[in-house]
Amino acid sequence: MKINIACPSTGMQKVMEIDDEKRLQNLYERRMAQEIDGSILGEEFEGCIMRISGGNDKQGFPMRQGVLTNTRVRLLMKKGDKCYRQRRSGERKRKSVRGCIVGHDISVLNLVVTQVPDTPIPGLTDETIPRRLGPKRANNIRKLFNLTKEDDVRKYVISRTFTNKKGKTQRKSPKIQRLVTPLTLQRKRARKAEKLNSILRNKEEAAAYKKLVAQRLAEQREARRSLISKRRSTRKSAKIAAGQK
Repeated sequence: MKINIACPSTGMQKVMEIDDEKRLQNLYERRMAQEIDGSILGEEFEGCIMRISGGNDKQGFPMRQGVLTNTRVRLLMKKGDKCYRQRRSGERKRKSVRGCIVGHDISVLNLVVTQVPDTPIPGLTDETIPRRLGPKRANNIRKLFNLTKEDDVRKYVISRTFTNKKGKTQRKSPKIQRLVTPLTLQRKRARKAEKLNSILRNKEEAAAYKKLVAQRLAEQREARRSLISKRRSTRKSAKIAAGQK
């Protein structure tokens, strides 16, 4: 079994292969997100605590959290599910995934170091690889540099310089997300004003419609009243004529 160990605090990764069945026995029947002692893998990992983050079986099917079995199953998946990418709107598809319990058929197991030991592990905790890219979101940049809301975030963006294929040195920096500028505030005010105007306009239109309906009903009542009075006068005149004969 191939073991892939990652250490987020240093940014390093180590891959090792274990063929000894006795050592692998300690990993079997463990679930994803469970923590294990590093001494299971060897003496060099003594005092290290690792978390099982996933893996693949011998045919390449990924382990999925929540599927409590050590075999492969076929699940009906929709948009937003792990191990599935929707091709058409509203599409659902039955896909094969591996259960979250470690078994004999796992070929690659992914582990994440949660507690770094006191003695450095060569190739994993003895060095620190700096992050190539810095944060992109405005609040994350503020958190990194301990800035206040009055500070300009744009001055603290982490950029990198590199040489392109033509041999020119270029500087690249990310576009800051969720940055509040006077323009965004102006647009927000405009949206709010438009919403308010829409509500007032709807109220005015509803009042005008109500008034028109009331007017039409009054006209209909007046027309009916005049029609009834005409009929009555006609009947009365007919009766008078009949009496005179």
